[in-house]
Amino acid sequence: MMKTILIVDDEPNIRLSLEGIFQDEGFRPIFSASGEEALDKIRDENPDLMLLDIWMPGIDGLETLRRAKEQWPDLLVIMMSGHGTIETAVKALKLGAYDFIEKPLALEKVLTCIQNALKMGQLLEENRNLRARIGKAHEMIGSSEAIRVLKEQISIAAPTSGWVLITGENGTGKELVARAIHSLSQRRDKPFIEVNCAAIPEDLIESELFGHEKGSFTGATALRKGKFDLAHEGTLFLDEIGDMSLKTQAKVLRILQERKFERVGGSRTIEVDVRVIAATNKNLEEQIAQGNFREDLFYRLNVLPFHVPPLRERKEDIPALAKHFLEHFSRQESREIKSLTPEAVAALKNYSWPGNVRELKNLIERLVIMTPSNEITPAHLPNHLAGRQDGGAIRRSGIDASNFREAKEEFEREFIVQKLEENDWNISRTAEIIDLERSNLHRKIKSFGIELKK
Repeated sequence: MMKTILIVDDEPNIRLSLEGIFQDEGFRPIFSASGEEALDKIRDENPDLMLLDIWMPGIDGLETLRRAKEQWPDLLVIMMSGHGTIETAVKALKLGAYDFIEKPLALEKVLTCIQNALKMGQLLEENRNLRARIGKAHEMIGSSEAIRVLKEQISIAAPTSGWVLITGENGTGKELVARAIHSLSQRRDKPFIEVNCAAIPEDLIESELFGHEKGSFTGATALRKGKFDLAHEGTLFLDEIGDMSLKTQAKVLRILQERKFERVGGSRTIEVDVRVIAATNKNLEEQIAQGNFREDLFYRLNVLPFHVPPLRERKEDIPALAKHFLEHFSRQESREIKSLTPEAVAALKNYSWPGNVRELKNLIERLVIMTPSNEITPAHLPNHLAGRQDGGAIRRSGIDASNFREAKEEFEREFIVQKLEENDWNISRTAEIIDLERSNLHRKIKSFGIELKK
């Protein structure tokens, strides 16, 4: 598509010479002889770039730039001047100009500068589109009272600098809440760094959080920045913080209090500015009573507490969530958007959803891929959802055990068998839904002697 370039200069010879050059290069040039006229042209023509002279009668180029950037902050502007000084150039760049070129104009330099500016504009546009898609992917779906209140609390707390503690069952969307807080905060343009404290081995978590110096331990062949470093001026999301060891908790508390740390194996103190958002599916007050979590860290994090309700407490959101996931996965798989019949929606609403929104999301992905028609009926749903079994409750033929340990093992085996059946014996999906590491699920399948059907 032909790019439009607005040339603003009171010298007719400049305008005339640039017109021919830009037309030869495939641009559409338009012209203004003054700053006032340029502002009207921007409003009417919406140019892709403005080439703006500084010294003109009426309002000069710097004032024109200031007014243009106030109304159209994304407009690309290149300043021109035959009497430029470093001070003038610096002022123009501070006002938002992309670059500053001197007269007499060198053709190659002008064209190179314009091409670079347009490439920058394209990258900025792609970045905006990508941010918009990411924002939609992390959108909180639902209009229930519980979600309405949660969104209202987020809008109040997000612009502040207070630390946040998010609680809720696995799969409820605690990360979505964290991302929503970040996107509405004053740090929205800075990094959002996530750490899953439960997924990092104990002997590596300090290096993961704080980084390490070269040679600090075997395998440390280069300096490595930690998550606190990477999140500087942004947000650090500590997921499953209840699984963090007491030793690491003490170091995190020190960083929160002093805003500085040392890398593993290093002695240099590094100052850091991060907003910490923590999340857990555990009752931290119970963990404190059991000696597994530091009370001072709990109170340091629990400045702004948020609780994400389980899906069973906001079933009125299920149709909207299902529709959102159907559209998302249909587009992802390049298929026509599928729909649920009213009977299928009713079946989803009658289920208890122990895996919460994550379980619903995984189910919809499976239905999009495996359902041949564009309409999903109860016949396409798993047995426990379609009313062919008892609403997802654990099936028991009667526990025959002589003590609690045996009863627990028998119950656990039956639970795992049912969840494997519900997920077509897919171990990875089952592990995610029941919140168990895949390797742990493999060990339990082996120890219980469960025969995989597929």
